Amino acid sequence: MAETSIVVASGAELNEDNATHSENVQSDQLRQLVSLPPEKLRPYELYWSKKEAWLRTKGYELRPRYRAGWKPSWEGTKKRGYDCEDGQTPIAGSLLDATRVSDGKIVMLKSVSKRWHPYEVMISEFFASEPLASNPRNHCVPIIEVFQDPDAEQYEILVMPFLRLWRDPFFNTIGEFVDFFGQICEGLLFIHEQHVAHRDIGVLNIMMDPEPMFPNFFHPTKQDRNRNFRGKAKYLSRTRRPPKYYIIDFGLSRKYPADDPAPRELPIIGGDKSVPEHQDDKYSDACDPFATDVYCLGNLIQKRLLQVGNYLGLDFIAPLIADMRDEDPQKRPLMSEVVQRFSDISSSLSIKTLRHRLIHAEEDAVSRFIWNCQQSLFSLAYIALRLPPVPRARHLG
Repeated sequence: MAETSIVVASGAELNEDNATHSENVQSDQLRQLVSLPPEKLRPYELYWSKKEAWLRTKGYELRPRYRAGWKPSWEGTKKRGYDCEDGQTPIAGSLLDATRVSDGKIVMLKSVSKRWHPYEVMISEFFASEPLASNPRNHCVPIIEVFQDPDAEQYEILVMPFLRLWRDPFFNTIGEFVDFFGQICEGLLFIHEQHVAHRDIGVLNIMMDPEPMFPNFFHPTKQDRNRNFRGKAKYLSRTRRPPKYYIIDFGLSRKYPADDPAPRELPIIGGDKSVPEHQDDKYSDACDPFATDVYCLGNLIQKRLLQVGNYLGLDFIAPLIADMRDEDPQKRPLMSEVVQRFSDISSSLSIKTLRHRLIHAEEDAVSRFIWNCQQSLFSLAYIALRLPPVPRARHLG
């Protein structure tokens, strides 16, 4: 996945799909980076700190850790670096948060290699341009600006809204899940209608706009803390403040000619390594990238909710997910069929079912009783406030 790439100080890039680096070499380097103490900037952090002054001229301010002359705030105290705001390091080296000076909003910066991901910026800007950008069915991450890296011709820097992982915090009700899955199906269909295959739909490439749920936001790295790192981040439920969900990371995506109704492409390995048409001897055979997207979305729901998560009450979607995960790509439904089938399924669910709490199978009896009582009270409040059982999100501006 492109989101896991690491830009190192030399300008080289370590990436899961970079065949020139073995997995063992990557693992050794990653372990060395993780083991560095917080007072030491990682090589990929140096990439960003060297651009701090330049980014400021573009209207974006980095956190104190990356500013010239930074000294750890915990030096000379009994505090641990990991417990301090300026001791927080980014998860992925190609990504870093910044603050837009004009309005104080947190944004996400992403360094994109033209060599390894030659279409990412083009496809990202395509969906961020009009008339596609204002289409409510468009769930592609918005692009605020694109900069050429001033120090490396092979890199460009995307500026995007700061989003949060789709499952954090988790869904409270079945209706909240229905809203999530409906939005993502709508968004993937919209992508396919523009003759684009994403090719890396997975758990890390679906996000949500956190501003409705987190009106005071949160710390961009330690996301359970508030923005100033002095307490817990407070949030409202999806039913109270519905988020819009977004598909990100077009590093492996391809756009095909409009006059080619059935393009075929050699497999490329994204985050989901289980795609049937990518296995063993099939890896050398061109396949349908749109059918692969359908599989990956269905497999995400299967692995994260129906299987690993083992949440109760989602049986209504199991037959559709099974069809999306069919071993034979030609037997999988098109995204247009997925959207229609899910619309029919969700419209058949009762209001009581939609307001029902999403229950984990491993909950103990006492906890389940307490949480069910709590959710009953919330449901009464939502009914009094005339909030629909399936939340309705706004468009991220």
